[in-house]
Amino acid sequence: MSFQKIDDLGRKLEALEHAMAILGADEATHMAVGGGEKRAEAMASLAGMYHRQAAAPEIADWIAVAEGEALSDEQTAAVREFRRQYTNLTCLPAEFVERQTNTRMRCEQLWRDLRAKNDWAGFLPALDGVIALAREEAAMRADVLGLDPYDAMIEQHDPGNRAADIEPVFTELKNFLKGFVPEALAIQEERLAKHPLKQLSGVYPIDKQRELGLAMMAAVGFDLAHGSLSVSHHPFCGGVPSDVRITTRYRTTEFLSALMGVLHETGHALYEQNLPKAWSHWPLGKARGMAVHESQSLFVEKQLGRNPAFWQWALPVVEKHLGEPWSLEDILPHVHRVERGLIRVDADEVTYPLHVILRFELEQELISGRLDTADLPEAWDAKMRDYLGLSTIDNPADGPMQDVHWPAGAFGYFPSYTLGAMMAAQQWTALTKEYPAADSDLAKGNFTAINDWRREKLWSRGSRWSTPELLERATGEKLNAKHFIGHLRSRYGAA
Repeated sequence: MSFQKIDDLGRKLEALEHAMAILGADEATHMAVGGGEKRAEAMASLAGMYHRQAAAPEIADWIAVAEGEALSDEQTAAVREFRRQYTNLTCLPAEFVERQTNTRMRCEQLWRDLRAKNDWAGFLPALDGVIALAREEAAMRADVLGLDPYDAMIEQHDPGNRAADIEPVFTELKNFLKGFVPEALAIQEERLAKHPLKQLSGVYPIDKQRELGLAMMAAVGFDLAHGSLSVSHHPFCGGVPSDVRITTRYRTTEFLSALMGVLHETGHALYEQNLPKAWSHWPLGKARGMAVHESQSLFVEKQLGRNPAFWQWALPVVEKHLGEPWSLEDILPHVHRVERGLIRVDADEVTYPLHVILRFELEQELISGRLDTADLPEAWDAKMRDYLGLSTIDNPADGPMQDVHWPAGAFGYFPSYTLGAMMAAQQWTALTKEYPAADSDLAKGNFTAINDWRREKLWSRGSRWSTPELLERATGEKLNAKHFIGHLRSRYGAA
């Protein structure tokens, strides 16, 4: 039976995925600096091994035969996703995958060192090498998939999404935000004039912030028996569903950025921990794509974590761990702070999409070859000035060097963040329509019904449906920007 061969292959590939995921998480958190070169070699070899097994020629025959076998609905869906994965894998030769993995890892390691030194000139050759390989990858994928090269890259992160569909939505949102950001800032100033901002004490030891983060993770639903919290240069969620590794980064002068980082990554982790375990060795059992994944992280961070009802419950927890009493009126101006800033991961809900749209526009130019890597700082600065009125020209560490995505070769990923924010707002609308008690549950620190809704509608579905179909089944409608724009107006606009 060919399906059995595919099933057995899935278990072997899952073991390799497990090894690569844990090695990758360790490399970003605990590995000694001197271990970088050998770690890159080891992971490149494992990536090549995975690719050779997953893209072996005989698998095409197994899939073709399995498609004609008498299978259950789940098995049929599993074969469909195996075919999609196989097609995407066989776009690239194993030699290319090894070369690209090694180039990306060395560039990412260099990025960690040179970003801290603001050394764009030293970093440029490595990034240029990654971008050259990304263009090569995009061309190979486009040829096989019959897509535009940039769409072929989006397909790797968010199956089914296309730049031509994203662009009008992002243009609408960009036009709204360019007018709304000044409006939200003006409203904020009016409120602060009536109720001056209570300053943070600026004394937040890392160990106490960590304990607060762990308490919040557990309360929101993170299974600490199947995951952990560490520190990294850039917050991420990695590992595997049975051992999810999430990270944040701390500042001792304030606690909200680390806490929001923890909540964001916990949203990713909840999705991973609640995927269908029986399907874990099939592509069907994986997360649907990064837009869906981001909708889960942003649901926890934004829809829950910045909801005033959440803070009714959270303030005593903060006081217990950090020793500072806060009133709701004092903390919300910090939680809902709108501010033009250079750093995407520190941006608020209102300005964040402009950071993403900037990257979405630039990486299309990079992949097409219309923009040279050497000209990236100037192009970045021009858009940053236009969208947020800020300059990065003398500070590339806070410009095109700030994210890990491009050094790691993740082109086509960035749109997922803002698509995810829009989907999260739409999910919250649907959830509260079905379950009006959600806010009162939040105020008590009760996340059970909220998580049950998400588990039933999203987490348990794995990759059973396409992203648009998954969203429509969960919320009753296709992606609609009005929910996100309405959410921003309601939270940050005039009362």
